Amino acid sequence: MWQILKNRIKQGYRTSRYPKEEPVFPSRFRGKPVLRNIEMNASLENNFQKEKDATGSISWGNTPSVDMGKLLFNEDLKEALPSGSFEYSNDYRMAVSRREDLILQGDELKLASALNCKMKKILGHSLRLREVSAGSCGGCDAEVQALGNVVFDLSRFGIGFVASPRHADGLLVTGPVTKNMKLALKKTYEALPDPKIVIAVGACAASGGPFMGGPEVSNGVDSIIPVDLYVPGCPPHPLTILDGLLRLLGRLG
Repeated sequence: MWQILKNRIKQGYRTSRYPKEEPVFPSRFRGKPVLRNIEMNASLENNFQKEKDATGSISWGNTPSVDMGKLLFNEDLKEALPSGSFEYSNDYRMAVSRREDLILQGDELKLASALNCKMKKILGHSLRLREVSAGSCGGCDAEVQALGNVVFDLSRFGIGFVASPRHADGLLVTGPVTKNMKLALKKTYEALPDPKIVIAVGACAASGGPFMGGPEVSNGVDSIIPVDLYVPGCPPHPLTILDGLLRLLGRLG
């Protein structure tokens, strides 16, 4: 027992001071993508290495854009474009309210807005979620689990997970929604008491991700039930999920 106490004292205060202090990420962190200094021409599109963008996240028009709902945040995508024109920033704030807001042109991103006053009054101080893994690989679920550890300590914000949808205020869904999970997801949604919210976490939940267009999956959660918050990433960092939740509850500006 004494040894346990000594080790705990040595560890010190481990909980992140977010949102009072901005988090520091390692150099390998891949946050919000940035497209810069790209001059559109036929050769650029023709020379683009499509095999490095398996989900078709880069779109070509007058101005190239990145669909973060499809983006797998893979490192080799940078090699498919002219050197220095595509980078990942350290900006972890990427959650949005509408699917179309995940399409990024330049640096501007319309972050998630807060629930309306009535919903915020009901859910703003204490939010209980039921997680549904609808065919996920487990990556997003691992990051959601990490929210409960001592570093992120989700419960200090009054947010937690419950076992039954009947005791929940909303669903947090990961995965592309496989055929086997489609009915289960619908029934879980219907079991939620009103008012209810839905949070889609990860590229699969937003668009189907690498399984998009496959015969055994739906192309994202919003093809089955309405979604109130999209959190992009493959998988998203716990702070990206937490930032989106706090914005939805109106706790961040």
